Amino acid sequence: MVVDDSAVIRGIVTRWLEATPDMTVVASCANGLQAVRVAAEKRCEVIVLDIEMPEMDGIAALPQLTRLLPGVQIVMSSTLTRRNAEISMRALAMGAADYVTKPESLRGSTSVEDFRRELTEKVRTLGTAYRRRHGGSAPSAPERPATASSARTALVSAPACAPALRPFSHEKPAIIAIGSSTGGPQALMTVLSKLSSDITLPIVVTQHMPATFTALLAEHLARAANRPCAEGQDGDIVRPGTITVAPGGQHMELQKSGAHGLSITLNSNPPENFCRPSVDPLFRSIARIFGARAFGLVLTGMGADGREGARAIVAAGGSVVAQDEATSVVWGMPGAVATAGLCSAILPLGQIAPELKKIMGGSGRAA
Repeated sequence: MVVDDSAVIRGIVTRWLEATPDMTVVASCANGLQAVRVAAEKRCEVIVLDIEMPEMDGIAALPQLTRLLPGVQIVMSSTLTRRNAEISMRALAMGAADYVTKPESLRGSTSVEDFRRELTEKVRTLGTAYRRRHGGSAPSAPERPATASSARTALVSAPACAPALRPFSHEKPAIIAIGSSTGGPQALMTVLSKLSSDITLPIVVTQHMPATFTALLAEHLARAANRPCAEGQDGDIVRPGTITVAPGGQHMELQKSGAHGLSITLNSNPPENFCRPSVDPLFRSIARIFGARAFGLVLTGMGADGREGARAIVAAGGSVVAQDEATSVVWGMPGAVATAGLCSAILPLGQIAPELKKIMGGSGRAA
């Protein structure tokens, strides 16, 4: 279902999606109220939902649509303003799966092609995830509480189709680097809000988002985690107990600074895996600096970004953990790392923070 108050945008988006193999647009609505009225009848799997519309806007329609269509995958669509970014962040917290940013003009430009590619890829990926959970293939086994004696074994066991897990590094991590994409903001909030205060290692994050969004994400993470969090700036010193988020539009890497210091370096090198920021450059940089003390965490997201960076971490002797399929919005990024045999653990989202404390050896304090 495509929901937008602009007839032009509805028409263009509908044509794009209809021209894509295996996609059908079952409804086109001018506002949230129309969408709510036809939702039960149309039974769509993915909704592209505009934010600013008359009668009922996207944020008001969102909870009604998720109630009428349990499991529906909603992609918020808006132009890139701070206000719309704030609303999109609220929508993600309310259950939207992802968002796309509309270009200011739909007259031929690179940004329009980027929008088309991003939109169709996200609709396809989220539609596939919907079908997997609703009869398209056998559903994953539900997460079960583990007893204290069996928790470690249960948490680190891989799916039957995945290669064997690697042993964790013999050295305690010196840093936590996290990569995420679709579903990532919610996953980051969950992990970082539950992270033990004993863990004071620096945390660096690459989440696929444009610049306006990454600044807001840092603000949200600071509140959720109750620890300092900011967008990385070129030359910033990385300090224990802080979270640094890669700014949208720039790759973020780490480099040594002075005898024992660590600083942020940003660049506008070409996108990797169609992404800038990309997870791979961040992971490669911590592998170079920390070797066996490098630690990477790959959360939900489409694509395979992070896989080659994870390979570099493992080659340097470090450890990588991935979110499991059952709790991922999209098991693209973590699945790519897991099926490449690069993981020491594949964990349900709710168990990642407790397991991190075990991995850090109890205290998790920066060396």
